[in-house]
Amino acid sequence: MAKVFIHATVTLDGYLADVNGGVDWMFDVETVPEDESVVTNVMAEIGAVVGGANRTQTIEDGEIPYGGMLKVPVYLMTHSPHEPVEHDGITYTFVVDDLAQAIEAAEHAAGEKWVSLLGGSISRQCLQLGLVDEIHLDVVPILLGEGISLFGGLGMRVDLERLETSAFASETHLRYRVRS
Repeated sequence: MAKVFIHATVTLDGYLADVNGGVDWMFDVETVPEDESVVTNVMAEIGAVVGGANRTQTIEDGEIPYGGMLKVPVYLMTHSPHEPVEHDGITYTFVVDDLAQAIEAAEHAAGEKWVSLLGGSISRQCLQLGLVDEIHLDVVPILLGEGISLFGGLGMRVDLERLETSAFASETHLRYRVRS
């Protein structure tokens, strides 16, 4: 059965995007091969992705999970029906208002691989529903001061067990199991 995990690059103050949703700050951080290896190894385990659809239910180049490097099924949460979209070898399936259904479909598609959750809202909702197995964070040494928080508004306590920690030139990589 697939593992469901939150995978995010965040600033030290816990933001995954600036106030306008921008993530350009991610590309200002120097990395070393060890940092890239951690992320590459995680990406090799991903068999499906669940995230949120944009308002127009289109697939814009800047919104493609993992920059299109992963050719795995993507399930996007939406409030209105939309036919699947095929873009650059990736099928995007829109799921209306049923996050548990999206996770179930992604788990089926992923098989023995992992289901990656992208975005703060999706991640928080899955935590609240008890659907998350692990959290993987790549923390960069930047303080944005304000922005879109990964866990802000979660509204509940979640106990974690540290599985792995590594730090190299600039990033700190954290991996936790969610205790049920």
